[in-house]
Amino acid sequence: MKKISVVIWNEFVHEREEGTVGDIIRRHYPEGIHRHLASFLAEEDLEITPVSLDMPGQGLPDELLNGTDVLLWWGHCAHGAVDDALVERIHKRVLAGMGLVVLHSGHLSKIFRSLMGTACRLRWREAGEKERLWVVSPGHPVARDLPETFVIPHQEMYGEPFDIPQDGKIVFMSWFEGGNIFRSGVAFERDRGRIFYFSPGHETYPVYHDPNVRRVLLNAIRWTAPDVIAADRVTPMPKPLEKICSADPLAGVDTAHLHK
Repeated sequence: MKKISVVIWNEFVHEREEGTVGDIIRRHYPEGIHRHLASFLAEEDLEITPVSLDMPGQGLPDELLNGTDVLLWWGHCAHGAVDDALVERIHKRVLAGMGLVVLHSGHLSKIFRSLMGTACRLRWREAGEKERLWVVSPGHPVARDLPETFVIPHQEMYGEPFDIPQDGKIVFMSWFEGGNIFRSGVAFERDRGRIFYFSPGHETYPVYHDPNVRRVLLNAIRWTAPDVIAADRVTPMPKPLEKICSADPLAGVDTAHLHK
């Protein structure tokens, strides 16, 4: 059985902060969110590598990125520190077929916004309120083996309006104790790549200890995982399927540069 190569990227900043907030985060994720998720999601069909922003190549050198089937992305306060060149390489890899699972505040990451083509803004409130998630697309693979609804006891509120493209398939909707609603689980396709955004996961709450959240992330990894990643996304059609009878207005004109 070929294993799915999963890389979990975390900026790994909050977990090392001094003071009360840092202490709370380390209580839930003493080795960092990325290492916790690597253990949390361990399955026989997954080969998981946790990485972080402070590592060589910002955690994603070409050799690792080019062998990745699915990339999980957790970022919050260091979006601007991610090199644009790395974002471009990830973008190309996703278009070629690599899966991308964007977590919580990764909605403002450079890679998610570049793939969405929007600002990805939303409303938010930190009050530790209850979040109830509803499965609104029960037939979607990311919703497999999940109850119709489940509760996260304490969570940062994310609320509408959420500035994402309208082509996303809504899998989960959330209601918050303060009255807000939010598209908390949305699936996208870009060229050959599949993308899943999942909002629960604020660093000061133990969201990534919840068994339903674990099931969501495992389903998202397997749904976004490609059968094959294309070496070249654009392939010419060498021969027409039917006989061409019309005159070619570009006969004799070099058009090769138009396809680069």
